[in-house]
Amino acid sequence: MRVISGRFKGHPLKAVPNMKTRPTTDKVKESLFHQIGPYFDGGSALDLFAGSGNLGIEAISRGMSSVVFVDHQYPAIQTVKDNVKKLKISDQCEIFRNDAIRAVKAAGKHGKKFDYIFLDPPYRKVSFDKIFNQLIKADVLVEGAMVICEHDPNDELPLDLKQFEVVKQDTYSSTISITIFSYNLGGKL
Repeated sequence: MRVISGRFKGHPLKAVPNMKTRPTTDKVKESLFHQIGPYFDGGSALDLFAGSGNLGIEAISRGMSSVVFVDHQYPAIQTVKDNVKKLKISDQCEIFRNDAIRAVKAAGKHGKKFDYIFLDPPYRKVSFDKIFNQLIKADVLVEGAMVICEHDPNDELPLDLKQFEVVKQDTYSSTISITIFSYNLGGKL
């Protein structure tokens, strides 16, 4: 696993030392960033279910100003910390070990707002509806924010929430789909 573009292009990233995470492949990551960027002029992101920090670190490499990394697994958090330290980007990162819903609530209480949310949860073990509803309730999204979901093609996504519009949806294999949502505070026009 490595950073594929930007200022840290080619730098290897440490993987989480267990089989409980599923790193985003280079092919999927490249496609994802070409759809939402591919480069950024600042902005903030939340890498929920961060695993190794692969997506958030790629965003920083491509110009994102700051990323909050959240995972509930201790080995994942240690891996994110190691990767961030190795690239010397600690000043652009916050790293928390927490449950996704609690993390979003805490971000809202601290007045955090995000331009991008990366959601790459364990397949079929998380309610996307609950997460999206918590993002709305905690008021952590700026107008036009993008929520990027990596998921199993059979996962149920919250396609009926009026504040979110599907911008792009691609299936890469029988087990990997990416759906990108745009947030509109006032709902669909």
